[in-house]
Amino acid sequence: MLQNPTRGTAELSGAKRYTITAALPYTNGPIHIGHLAGVYVPSDIYSRYLRLQGRDVLFVCGSDEHGVAISMKAKKEGITPQEVIDKYDGIIRKSFSDFGISFDNYSRTSAKVHHDTASEFFKTLYEKGDFIEEVTEQLYDAKADQFLADRFVVGTCPKCGNEEAYGDQCEKCGSTLNATDLINPKSTITGETPILKSTKHWFLPLDRYEDFLKEWILVGHKNDWKPNVYGQVKSWIDGGLEPRAVTRDLDWGIDVPLEGAEGKKLYVWFDAPIGYISSSKEWAAREGKDWEPYWKDQDTKLVHFIGKDNIVFHCIIFPAMLKAEGSYILPDNVPANEFLNLEGNKLSTSKNWAVWLHEYLEEFPNQQDVLRYALTSNAPETKDNDFTWKDFQARNNNELAAIFGNFINRVVVLTHKYYDGIVPSPNEFSEVDEATLTELKAYPAVISSSIERYRFREALGEMMNVARLGNKYLADEEPWKMVKTDPARVQTQMYVALQIAAALRVLCEPFLPFTAGKLVETLRTETLQCNVSTTKTTWNDVATNSDLLPSGHQIGKGEILFAQIDDEQIQKQIDKLEATKKSNEADSFVAFPQKELIQFDDFAKMDLRVGTILEAEKMPKANKLLILKVDTGIDVRTIVSGIAESFSPEDIVGKRVTALVNLAPRNLRGVESQGMILMTNNAEGKLVFVNPDADCVGNGETIN
Repeated sequence: MLQNPTRGTAELSGAKRYTITAALPYTNGPIHIGHLAGVYVPSDIYSRYLRLQGRDVLFVCGSDEHGVAISMKAKKEGITPQEVIDKYDGIIRKSFSDFGISFDNYSRTSAKVHHDTASEFFKTLYEKGDFIEEVTEQLYDAKADQFLADRFVVGTCPKCGNEEAYGDQCEKCGSTLNATDLINPKSTITGETPILKSTKHWFLPLDRYEDFLKEWILVGHKNDWKPNVYGQVKSWIDGGLEPRAVTRDLDWGIDVPLEGAEGKKLYVWFDAPIGYISSSKEWAAREGKDWEPYWKDQDTKLVHFIGKDNIVFHCIIFPAMLKAEGSYILPDNVPANEFLNLEGNKLSTSKNWAVWLHEYLEEFPNQQDVLRYALTSNAPETKDNDFTWKDFQARNNNELAAIFGNFINRVVVLTHKYYDGIVPSPNEFSEVDEATLTELKAYPAVISSSIERYRFREALGEMMNVARLGNKYLADEEPWKMVKTDPARVQTQMYVALQIAAALRVLCEPFLPFTAGKLVETLRTETLQCNVSTTKTTWNDVATNSDLLPSGHQIGKGEILFAQIDDEQIQKQIDKLEATKKSNEADSFVAFPQKELIQFDDFAKMDLRVGTILEAEKMPKANKLLILKVDTGIDVRTIVSGIAESFSPEDIVGKRVTALVNLAPRNLRGVESQGMILMTNNAEGKLVFVNPDADCVGNGETIN
């Protein structure tokens, strides 16, 4: 409940307009819940909220179609990059539309307007002398006859030791890298170790903008940027900035618009953020508007919504580009989120460890808001969070259905039961009525305060408190009892409850737009004239108008807003992930190559006996070793086996095993091992014993 109705009276900045950008998704795969939680749901909440405030908003995005990942996907599938981007752009575009992400324009970087805009931007900086032209040595795959940019090379991260870091970024520690930074690099095309070869490229000298960035970010945004964003940027700046290449040797992307630059493409992280500008141009041309005020007017507030892996590009590289060009505004905020995991494991497109949006929309039809709610309630705003299907089910059943849906259902049912769906005229308001309506009017400011500070999880919680306010009011007032003794009082009670329902219709729209649409139909608010400028109730109306649903207004019958999600539905999703996990384990199993040939006499020297494990204990200060007492039939001997990570001691006592008993003794951590237990890997790659046939072989018998 609202503890202090006067708190949180945040005011929007004096900006005339807002340009909101959402990170351009790579078109090498569909959208999954990690993308939604990190970028698209929060940016949509913010944009919808601003529109309810009556603000001038431009919300843009588009498909990022020039990344190296596109070429890699094309090579893997044996198709052209154009076929890859056309396929996934269609899937992504439809998914966003069906999910209700309210972009004013969704473009693609393969569009002519983008190629022209990115080329013009590059030429402007080139003509101003903002680039450094250098011949440097870059990694080159001689077998593939190709330079290895970004994702075409993997190796060990020099900062954290991750052995699977890419040539542009380490996904483990988040460091932004150059391919030549990698230790022990390997080509992802052929697996060959690359050589160094000279090539000419153009660099943006970030060191020239170090003083500007320190003043703009470290001083100007120390207190209003999220700590994770500010901290990462400060670390980069404190480490010293260096020139960054803005061109690449690739066969896919935007041509470098200079003579003598044949075979060179613009680096994707140079052209991709310019995609926000070209998307704005595309929108303006379609709508007959001027795009420039949204990017060049100081009265415009620019906000970038991104994931934490894109912080450096949006807070250092792109602002340096904008500063160099000279005519653009700089971002006011970059509210990057952390990562969302899935059932305890990191989301992975390549391993299919994800909840794909287009599949969710098919398997949970008309339940877009349930996922929006679950992702916002558990948003990784300050730390990595975990999505689980059980939590998703609980959020729907115990919160949306039991609190929000229950309140609306009770109000609609009782209004039809007592008044044939007509809003009753209130009589004298009690202290409880007045206090409830006063608290209701305070919620828009409280929710605004949270949204303005990009605390969407907190804002959602306050919105749900409005539904809790309604439930508490009905539970305390009990109109179903009062109607028998004081029907005049019930008129007031139901009037107050209907005002809460009408307020919820507005306040839930940024978070639950499909639910808000259902409430418009149920409450028939589209027929109301709420202020002089619009027929739609605004955010401010909830804070100032006590008569959102006037007496005599006819409401509709309504529908169940949130159906219960049963265990069977959830188990189906859990089983699907379990199947994915098993498939990944099988795919990752690699058989060791055959060793050199031996003669039969060498094999015949081995004395293999069936034995029984009598005792087993962990080797002190050793993670992998177990000390076993094995009855071999000819003696009881000690065998040290490196199986502790696969088996616990108590689970293998009494187990029959195959042992090599004539192996020369070996001292392992002070314990003499007098043999070896035979092990192998099963089809899933798990370690298992080579078990003897109990019906054919007895203890101590040799295996011939």
